[in-house]
Amino acid sequence: MTIDAPLLSVRRLTLAAADTTLVDDLSFDLARGECLAMVGESGSGKTLAARAVLGLLPPGVVRTRGEIILAGVDLASADEGRMRALRGPSIGMVFQEPMVSLNPAMRIGAQLEEGLKLHTKLGRAERRAACLDALDRVRIADPQRCYDAYAHEFSGGMRQRIMLASVMLLKPRLLIADEPTTALDTLAQREVLDLMMELARDEGTAVLLITHNLGLVARYAQRAVVMRRGVQIETGVVPQVLQAPDSPYTRALIDACPKREPGAPRVCTGEPLLSVRALEVAYPGRRRAWFGRADAMLAVRGVHLDVHAGETVAVVGGSGSGKTSLGRAVLRLVDARAGEIRFRGTDMRRADHAALRRFRMECQLVFQDPYSSLDPRQRIDAIVGEPLRLMPDLTASGRRRRTDQMLEEVGLAGFGARLPHELSGGQRQRVAIARALVRHPAFVVADEPVSALDMTVQAQVLRLFKALQEHHGFACLFISHDLAAVEQIADRVAVMRDGVIVEHGSRDQVFDAPSHPYTRALLAAAPTLPQPP
Repeated sequence: MTIDAPLLSVRRLTLAAADTTLVDDLSFDLARGECLAMVGESGSGKTLAARAVLGLLPPGVVRTRGEIILAGVDLASADEGRMRALRGPSIGMVFQEPMVSLNPAMRIGAQLEEGLKLHTKLGRAERRAACLDALDRVRIADPQRCYDAYAHEFSGGMRQRIMLASVMLLKPRLLIADEPTTALDTLAQREVLDLMMELARDEGTAVLLITHNLGLVARYAQRAVVMRRGVQIETGVVPQVLQAPDSPYTRALIDACPKREPGAPRVCTGEPLLSVRALEVAYPGRRRAWFGRADAMLAVRGVHLDVHAGETVAVVGGSGSGKTSLGRAVLRLVDARAGEIRFRGTDMRRADHAALRRFRMECQLVFQDPYSSLDPRQRIDAIVGEPLRLMPDLTASGRRRRTDQMLEEVGLAGFGARLPHELSGGQRQRVAIARALVRHPAFVVADEPVSALDMTVQAQVLRLFKALQEHHGFACLFISHDLAAVEQIADRVAVMRDGVIVEHGSRDQVFDAPSHPYTRALLAAAPTLPQPP
């Protein structure tokens, strides 16, 4: 592959907002049929650079210098009419969250046809046939049903396939994929990206892959550009960048990738703190107009699980496997249909009000998205200190001291007067952890606590969580689809599929000698970094 005549050429691109430079002197080339990865932490300028190529910069952000040439066309000087004609046939983009890109009030077919109406002269029947063919190409089992359905009827992986079909309908010469698999489980992630690269190869499309996941870079990209705070730090072929980086920053990104800690995981004996037996969780079926509801959906089916004091049990599996339903049922946030949930020997499904209240005082939950779980109107010290209001033996000054101590433990000393929107994603997750631990709980459910974070922040949060667990001694049910994070933090692992635990064992046993085909498929799909020479 040669880049002598690049499809896309970016030269000295500089973007600014007011007096702040956001992207500074960025230059790179992208050849026809090539996959170039742009990597870096959140705020590095990756997405801004991609949006500059599309001519869709956010309000207040302007290009102050630089050229953007696509197949001989100067995009930087093109007017909006020219850019509108290029978006779709020449440049397509798959965004991070497909639910935001898809109109919830329009059927999938109508959305797919929009681009064809705008950029082609196909008749209605031809457009419909092209859309059904595109849905079939992205391996949607029933294209006709999908064509007539709405976005909310599909999983995240299926919605991303639909977005990919929409973009590739017009056979763009350049495809920009902006964190296209962030919210997807390991298997869906592999399926979507394999499919994207296959379609790109078939059409000769160049791919600009924006990601913070270095495992994806290793698997799919030929070259990489590393960015930090708007500055291009390093560029080169992927094996060189990942195995022999020139920049200390690139090395730090590589070192931040989750990895198994040395030493054997904790082995716990004796009576478990939490014991789940034959647990079932069901949700009502969809309403059928005049005919009542469909059969209930069984999300958790006959699950047995123990968690001992001080240990971390990870529950892994694809989206829809029942992981989150299990975690919420254990905390009595959703009602179980059958089974036992014993905490310190007492069945919480049959406990009286007083026992249930004591149970909830000893348990906490860390959510996946800290921003939606934090009150935007409350200051950080009020958010962290709120659980202490249910401890009448603590005075107001005692609550303040414990709140300040907890903020210091999570590295946020002096942040108490701030509001959630003033913090980064990693800092907000630290606030969520502080709030969960301020009462010194015995048991914590962490539901995808690092899935939305970039690698360096994820590493910081995982190290912090593990250190706090060693200090406070709480047990943890760690729910995740990120196998690398699980390998770093878990003592035992339970693999769920279709509401059932199909494999359960120590971390080393599950990762090194998996017995179930589904576990082996998950491990095979997980992106990994190449070993240094």
